[in-house]
Amino acid sequence: MTLPSYAMNQASFPQMYERWLVGPLFRPWAEMALDELELSSGDRLLDIACGTGIVARVARERLGEAGYIVGVDISPDMLAVARAVESAIDWRQGNAGELPLRNGETFDVVVCQQGLQFFPDRPAAVAQMRRALAKGGRLAIAMWRPDDEIPFFRELRRVAERHLGAIADQRYSFGEAAPLEALLRDAGFHEVRSKIISRTIHFGEGAPFLHLNTMALVGMSSLAKEMGDQERKRVVEEIVIESAPVLQPYGNGSGLAFELSANLATAKGKKDLPSQATHRLRNAR
Repeated sequence: MTLPSYAMNQASFPQMYERWLVGPLFRPWAEMALDELELSSGDRLLDIACGTGIVARVARERLGEAGYIVGVDISPDMLAVARAVESAIDWRQGNAGELPLRNGETFDVVVCQQGLQFFPDRPAAVAQMRRALAKGGRLAIAMWRPDDEIPFFRELRRVAERHLGAIADQRYSFGEAAPLEALLRDAGFHEVRSKIISRTIHFGEGAPFLHLNTMALVGMSSLAKEMGDQERKRVVEEIVIESAPVLQPYGNGSGLAFELSANLATAKGKKDLPSQATHRLRNAR
């Protein structure tokens, strides 16, 4: 989930997202998150806000048929692409604040990559993650750092703001680690840790990326929400043209390359507390 709902619900966008963004932008972070979680054969994994399903698909590559994998997203169009790319995964439409889980269903691993910052009720979503996690299970959440720390995206936002006024970019709206850690602890997770991961992202072509990023910025603008489709399209095209010079310093001869940073938080679900009978037995000894 990296664009506002109006974009994700356009029939053409999920294919664009899968074709142009997933490989260069989201697969590297999916791999890093799963490396951190150290998947084991037979793990049951839940991918929340799965989009077209890159976390779930990388998990399937690693777990094979021995793993059970579920992907949940609110967008039926994104899930349609996910199903077309990998039919063996259990894709479910649902809200992160009320996960579509079967009675008693739990998972050894829960992952939410670049989704939590978009949820209207973050505590409810994290509580649902806790409910979905088996006792002693592992959680990973990845979210971008603030775009003030990411010059490339900050510069692109400023170009858009010349047309639209101030834009609150949701993608980077929950970029500090301390509030995320506190949210997880309040939900009952333990062994909560986070670290900042930075890496260079490579795009073979800059133009599709620039167009999709501009769509995101326009979609998050209060002014653009009052526009009709044609006017919004015109503004997108104008911003794309004016943003092209921003890309030039980041060209690497074979496309586009820029530094991107994210917080990767991990935690574990609490194990069962010893029963009173167990306490009495231990005390008797």
